[in-house]
Amino acid sequence: MSLYIGLMSGTSADGMDVALVDFSSSVHLVDALCLDYPADLRTQLRSTALAPELPVKTIMQLDRTIAARSAEAVAVLLQRNGLSKADIHAIGSHGHTLRHKSQPDGFSWQIGDPSWIAEHTGITCIADFRRRDIAAGGQGAPLVPAFHQHCLSQGGKRMVLNIGGIANLTVLPTPGTELLGFDTGPGNALMDEWCQRELNCARDEYGQMAAQGNILHERLHDWLTLPYFSKQPPKSTGRELFNLNILGDLSREHSEDVLATLTELSACSISNAVKSHGYRDGELLICGGGLHNHFLLKRIQHHLPQADIKSTEKAGIHPDWLEAMAFAWLAWRTDQHLSGNAPAVTGASGERILGGIYPA
Repeated sequence: MSLYIGLMSGTSADGMDVALVDFSSSVHLVDALCLDYPADLRTQLRSTALAPELPVKTIMQLDRTIAARSAEAVAVLLQRNGLSKADIHAIGSHGHTLRHKSQPDGFSWQIGDPSWIAEHTGITCIADFRRRDIAAGGQGAPLVPAFHQHCLSQGGKRMVLNIGGIANLTVLPTPGTELLGFDTGPGNALMDEWCQRELNCARDEYGQMAAQGNILHERLHDWLTLPYFSKQPPKSTGRELFNLNILGDLSREHSEDVLATLTELSACSISNAVKSHGYRDGELLICGGGLHNHFLLKRIQHHLPQADIKSTEKAGIHPDWLEAMAFAWLAWRTDQHLSGNAPAVTGASGERILGGIYPA
């Protein structure tokens, strides 16, 4: 077997996803799990992502904490599968994003010290995948469309929508076209932030609370005029732009109505991106936490009545682990001295081998 491990800590800050992937022939998910973060760490990561200033001591502490959680997740996965460190070629670690700024003068900053991961797992760690693409003039994100093309492209009108904190769309090429991918805007981030701030819960399970609210159409119209939505790809974004602070005073609105409107914002921005750059009547494979928000999916289907919306599981990849698998694949690519970026997606000046290698 040719075993690699992928690690992913998303903008939702719920926990560390870890996936064990075999690249012997095709891409085969052997096992995966999520090591949940304790409540205080989730709170700290979410507040740090929006903090105007970051004390050095806080940064270094979080860098070590995320690395320690990474090593712990790897240990649990190996033990569960009866494997040792010698069975794994390398770990591909995305880390946890603290800051992301698109070009020009772009940068992307992920924490989760790869030296610590390599030292405490005894496995070579490959990390910091975004910055080489940025150095080559790219956005550094999204990186997963290249993986989508590798394992989900089948020549027809197919798209992949990852709904994490930020949503990203991959438009897989048909004959004569080129791969396209970009961040559409908010996925779960604004809805989750509203639930945590106003409703004393982590998220709107299955979209049940939003389904009880009424859409505030004037608010929605204003939010959809944010310049990001009309910007042409390549483009990427993060919590720096899409957080509740940009949405104005919502104190007089009913909580369920705001939640319904935030859900509609995600649904509309995703649907508009498909209409502008994808296939309105194509297959839309969905992965990420937003797949479990039934009301959100209902609203996307409302705006895209001709789209064939389904889980990536229908195409053979578990929707909860696709991103962690992607970083195992990126580690495999780097290990094989192969490029990992898609210049048509990120805007980089060419293909690049991504990531830094931290030997065991």
